[in-house]
Parts: sequence; structure tokens; C-alpha cells
Amino acid sequence: MIVPLFLALYAVVAAVLLPRLLGRASWTSRAPRLAIGMWQAAGFSAVAAALLAAISLAVPTDLIGHGLARFFEACTELPDLSLTGVRAGLAGAALIVARLAYSVADVVLRTRRERRRHAEMLALLGRPDGDLGAVVVEHAERVAYCLPGRRAQTVITTGALESLTPDQVAAVLAHEHAHLRGRHHLVLAGAEILTRAFPRVPLFERARAELARLVELLADDMAARRHHRIHIAAALVGLATGRVPAFALAAGGETALTRVRRMLHPHEPLERRERLSGLLAVAGLLAGPAALVAVPGLTSFLAHHCHGLFS
Repeated sequence: MIVPLFLALYAVVAAVLLPRLLGRASWTSRAPRLAIGMWQAAGFSAVAAALLAAISLAVPTDLIGHGLARFFEACTELPDLSLTGVRAGLAGAALIVARLAYSVADVVLRTRRERRRHAEMLALLGRPDGDLGAVVVEHAERVAYCLPGRRAQTVITTGALESLTPDQVAAVLAHEHAHLRGRHHLVLAGAEILTRAFPRVPLFERARAELARLVELLADDMAARRHHRIHIAAALVGLATGRVPAFALAAGGETALTRVRRMLHPHEPLERRERLSGLLAVAGLLAGPAALVAVPGLTSFLAHHCHGLFS
């Protein structure tokens, strides 16, 4: 019972405390890619801990440590184990997997349907511009966004083209292309899946908001490799009030003005020591639940075989 208890406690602590710790981190704007990995690892860690807690409640990990044959023998010993614990563990694991599977299907099918409808509308209302590498839509509102998916498209309105300079247009389209190349929509989809599967969990709610902000910062940084920051900042100001579909990724939006300051006054990148510490933290989050499960099994394995060698 000690392993399931520790794993359940780990999941609760991760779900409640990690969003507070990561939310206070001041370095995330300096290394958005690493911060994205940190938030994803935190979410994975919490879900893995809960799932492994349920599984280890049903199948004690020290039985597995004696080897595969001993594991199958454990099936005959189930009457000696707590059937209530086994049933509760299996039911918990099944519930977690079922909620995840339902949420994956719901998010994937819904966003695919919405994007398909929007793509059909663009085919009627938009005109492809080979020089820009984007679809141009006649609309007075200043908007630029990308539509991810199998037939990914970058979209810009005539209002944006008329209000932005050519350099600013190129910068904002580079931002949108960075979203598509980086498959940032998958990052956001993963966050949405966890939020829908486990509503009102602080970690997943905060992660969804933070990841939406961080993918924009990352796309800004990728665009800044080829375009002047002043052009990106000016384009963000021009597009700050534009409204885009909820399933699209846009350069403007709520975070645009704060990102303008970041473009005009860039922070120093993380030092190698700081980046290494972050990578180690990500690895620890990913490996933490598995390590808690593996320790009792490994201990039993070593005790069983070492006893055989030295007896």
C-alpha cells in the first residue's frame, strides 16, 4: 500500500503546488521552449502518477520484482490479496484511461470539424498569394493567423496588409509559419485534452493558459531570427485588437502588448547552468512516477536473486 499512497500523494502535490511554483518562475519568458517542456512534463507527471497509483494498488510492485514467472504466479495469490484494493485499483485506472480517451476523441474531432469548415470558407472567400505564402481575405479588420492541420494555411486580411508595412507583414507571416513548423497546435491540444479530462485541476487549468502564452513567445523568437524585432513589435501593435477563430493561432490577441515590450527590450538568454538545471527538472518530472514504482520492484528483484546467489 505504500507505493500507491506515495504516488497518489505525488499526483495531488503536483496538481496543486506545481502550477504555483512554475507560475512564479521569472525565467520562462527567457526560454519559452524549455518552459513549454516543463509544463508538459508537469502535466504528464501528474497523470502518470495517478494512473500508476491505481495500477500498483491492483498489482503490488514487489511481486513484479521477482520476475515474469513470479508475476504470473501472483495471479493465483490474488485471493490472499485485498480484492477490494484490486478492484478499486483497476476501476481507477480504467476511469483515468477512459476520461483521457474520451477527451482525446472530443478535442480532435471537434477541432478537425471546425478547421475543415473554416478551410471551406477560405476556399470561397480567400485568394492565395504566392508571393506572401498566405491566403488573403477581403476584410477591414486587421488580422493574421494560421490554420493548422493536414492542409495548413496562413491567413491575412486586406485590412492588415493596408495598415502594415511590407517588412511588418513579412515579420508577422514568419511568426505564423513558425507556429505551423513547430506544430504548436499539438501543444495546445494536449493542454486542452487534460483540462477537459480532469476539469478544475489547478495544474491543467494554469498549464493551458501558460502554454498559449509561451507558444506565442516562441513563435516571436523564431520570427526574430530573420526579421528585426522592431518590425515584429510594430506588427503586434497593429494586430492587437484583431479577432480570430478560437481554433487558430494568431500573432495578435490578448498577449500582444506584453510581447511588444519583450521584443523591444529582450532579456538575456538562460546561461548553460540554468538551462541544464531546467532540463534536469523536466527529466525528473517525467521519470518521477516511474521511479517510485520501480524502487520496490527493483528491491525485491535484487533481494530475491542475491539471496539465491549467496545462500
